[in-house]
Amino acid sequence: MNVRVVLTGVVMIAMALAFFFGMGAGLAPKSNDPAAMMQTVGTVSGAVGGLGLAMIVFGALRKKRS
Repeated sequence: MNVRVVLTGVVMIAMALAFFFGMGAGLAPKSNDPAAMMQTVGTVSGAVGGLGLAMIVFGALRKKRS
């Protein structure tokens, strides 16, 4: 198991969640078009979270090189 890749994936998912909820609570109510803003934020958060999930899966399945 490649622990560094798995930990990087976990950190990416945590940061994507923090970004999504931070933008939803902090900046979306002040925006001119909060629905469009949250759609963009959700797309970016989903992409980063998906990449983090892929890193976790590949890091758990691959062996670390010696």
